Amino acid sequence: MDESLYTLEELGIDPPDISHIKVEDGAPVDGFPSEREMRLLVQILHVFPELFGAGRDFLAAANVGLFYALHKPPLVPDVFISLDVKHPGDLHLKQNQTYMVWEYGKVPEVVVEIVSNKKGGELDKKKVDYARLRIPYYVVHDPNLLLSKQEVYVFELRGDQYEERGDHWMPGIGLGVTIWSGEFENMPGRWLRWCDIDGTLLPTGSEAAQQAQLIAQEASLRAHTEFERAEDALELVEEERQRAARLAAKLRSLGIDPEQV
Repeated sequence: MDESLYTLEELGIDPPDISHIKVEDGAPVDGFPSEREMRLLVQILHVFPELFGAGRDFLAAANVGLFYALHKPPLVPDVFISLDVKHPGDLHLKQNQTYMVWEYGKVPEVVVEIVSNKKGGELDKKKVDYARLRIPYYVVHDPNLLLSKQEVYVFELRGDQYEERGDHWMPGIGLGVTIWSGEFENMPGRWLRWCDIDGTLLPTGSEAAQQAQLIAQEASLRAHTEFERAEDALELVEEERQRAARLAAKLRSLGIDPEQV
């Protein structure tokens, strides 16, 4: 049995004393661009509740403490995704207010960091820390190119170290990332977005609603066009019927039975 996939409760182990742990420090996020990008990334995932498979739970959050040891400070990724877990629900309980690895029984599959200054250590210290926790994928978005001339990094854990992938796809979870230039909540910018293997964006809730509306409008237009075509066909049939009736009447006036022609 792989005990890393089970919570303490499932293993019959009493939870540790966490009274000394401070789950919130009140520190603000970096600024509006980072805050919006975090929400954009998390919001999109919740538009698709079965994104990782039918009936498969997942937890996605932004700027939430990731506690991995009782007496060490947490890591606080800008965004993380953890598969096969769900939030216990009762936020009044201290152990439910952050991501405590011993409570969930596993580390997240993906962590994302958004670079806002040169002091965050996204390509060195944080990279080492997340690799030490054996988080499978680590994504760095450097929108202002503060750390290098490369805007997006996708690292995959191989052995005990991260190696940069040659693409932005994460096969272990069936999800990728790409850069999208556009406006989110009235703020234009270059945003990190989730995508499929072909690079097609996962839409936001509003984008999905607009797409559904467009599909409905196109379906309605097609139905209307088909209806008009049917009407035109009926008119042609009626015209042909009237022409045949006139011809029959003409033949009768000439003493010719049209039924015998």
